[in-house]
Amino acid sequence: MCGAVDHAAVGDRHFAMDPKRQVRREITIRPARFTDLAAIDAIQSASPEAVHWNPTDYLKHDCRVCDLNSCVAGFLVTREVAPGESEILNLAVDPAERRTGIARRLLADALAQAKGAWFLEVRASNEAAIRLYESAGFHRAGRRPQYYYEPAEDAIVMRFFS
Repeated sequence: MCGAVDHAAVGDRHFAMDPKRQVRREITIRPARFTDLAAIDAIQSASPEAVHWNPTDYLKHDCRVCDLNSCVAGFLVTREVAPGESEILNLAVDPAERRTGIARRLLADALAQAKGAWFLEVRASNEAAIRLYESAGFHRAGRRPQYYYEPAEDAIVMRFFS
């Protein structure tokens, strides 16, 4: 568990105060490393709404983590599917760190890295993620019936153009 964060800059080191503990927190968005895979797996396991892959597969794509004082608090996996078009494959944050802006920082960092069209699928029941994506400028573009399994559920397709 990394603790709560008040604010931070996207894409570089920044410091924020943890209001619960009144300690300074170092925040970095950076590429994932092999040594991060155990933390990524733990976050994924604690996130039933997230897609569950073998974490080593994430390193085949653009996987970035939010590092809080050397603790991985969240991760985002993307890939370029064609020139100028990228896909968000997975985004998850440690449950203890949710609603602190980590997902928003990871998302903003990815969108700043690759301009053009973006798309993603999200569980229809994952209202928090849908709100996050809509607040970042994504719009609903369709629905994929029974896209997810365990449990079976429709996916909402969302798109963004930068």
